Amino acid sequence: MLKRFLFIAAIALAVIGCEKSETTTTATPPTTTGGSGTFGSALKIVFIPKNSGNPYFNDVNKGFEKEAGEIKAEFTSNAPANGDATSQISVIKEQTQRGVDAITISANSPDALNKALDEATAKGITVITVDADLDKNESHRAVGVLPADFSQIGASQLELMGSLMGYEGDFAILSATTDAPNQNNWIATIKEKLKDPKYVKMKLVDVVYGDDKPEKSTTEAQALLSKYPNLRGILSPTSVGLAAAAQTLQIAGAYPGGPQAKGKGVELTGLSTPNQLKKFVEKGVVKSFQLWSPSDMGVLATYIVQQIRQKGLKPAEGVEIDVPGLGKRKFGKNNTIAAGELVTFDKSNIAKYDY
Repeated sequence: MLKRFLFIAAIALAVIGCEKSETTTTATPPTTTGGSGTFGSALKIVFIPKNSGNPYFNDVNKGFEKEAGEIKAEFTSNAPANGDATSQISVIKEQTQRGVDAITISANSPDALNKALDEATAKGITVITVDADLDKNESHRAVGVLPADFSQIGASQLELMGSLMGYEGDFAILSATTDAPNQNNWIATIKEKLKDPKYVKMKLVDVVYGDDKPEKSTTEAQALLSKYPNLRGILSPTSVGLAAAAQTLQIAGAYPGGPQAKGKGVELTGLSTPNQLKKFVEKGVVKSFQLWSPSDMGVLATYIVQQIRQKGLKPAEGVEIDVPGLGKRKFGKNNTIAAGELVTFDKSNIAKYDY
C-alpha cells in the first residue's frame, strides 16, 4: 500500500511541476441571446500576456475586468508558461478555435505570431496588441494599444539613468527577452540618444537578458556586478528584471550608501510597478524609477473592442475617441494609441500608488 501511495504521489508531483499556461476568467452573462459580437450580445475578449507569473500583467487584467464589467463582456486571460518567441502561438490557436470576438495580446515577438494572428483575423476575430506591439509587422493586427508614447520611453529612461549617475560612468541594461518588441525599441532609442553630447561621458557596456524570469534576471544582475567592477548603473526596463536587480543590489550591498558599495555605488532604475519597488525605494536601494498605469491599457483595449465590434469604429491615424475614465485618446501612425503618460516614482510620491 505504501509503495502504491508513493508511486501515485510521485506522478502527481510530476504533473504539478510541468509548465502550463495560466488562465483567469471574469465572465459577465450576456444581456440578450444572439451571435457573438452582435448588437446586444456579450463580447468574448481574451488577453494573452507574455508569460504567467508576472505581477505586471495582473494589473493589466484588472483594467480588462473593470471595463468588461462596464460593457457586460466576457473576459478571459490566458498566459503561456514562458516568454519564448513562439510560446503564444498555441494559445492564439486555442482561442481562435474557441471563437472569441477579440484576441488582445502582449506580443513576445514582432513576427513569430503573424501567421496565427492572420488566421484569427480571417475568422472574423479582432486582433489588438497591448503593451508590446508587432514592430514593423503592424498589418497583422487592427490596433496597437501602448502604455505610453513609446517614442519617448527610451529617451526618458536614459535621462533618468543619466541624472542618477551624474551623466558619467559605465552602465548596463538588463532587458526581458531578446525578441521583446517594446524592449528592443527602447534599447535602440537609448543607443541612439547616447550620441547626444549630454551623455558623452556615459558608456553602455552591456545588454543582458533575464527572459522576464526572476531567477535568470537575478543571475544576470549578479554577473554584471562581477564582470564590471566599475559599474555605475543598471537600467532594467522590465518589472521582473528591475525587482530582481534591486534584490541583488540589496544583498550585495552595492547600492549607493550600501555597506559594500564601491565609490559612489551602483544606481538602479527602470520600469516597474510601485508595489514591487516600494520596499527598495524606502531602503534607498532604488532612488527613482518609472511606469505608467498598466490597468489603463486593459480599459482602453476593451473599450476599443466594443467600439469596433458594436459601434462601427474604424481606427485610423488622427481618429479621436473619448474613453470613459481616461478621456480623449487619438490614434497615431499604424493605428497605435497610448493609454497614458509616464510617471516617475520616488520617496516623495510612491506611497500614493497601489498597483
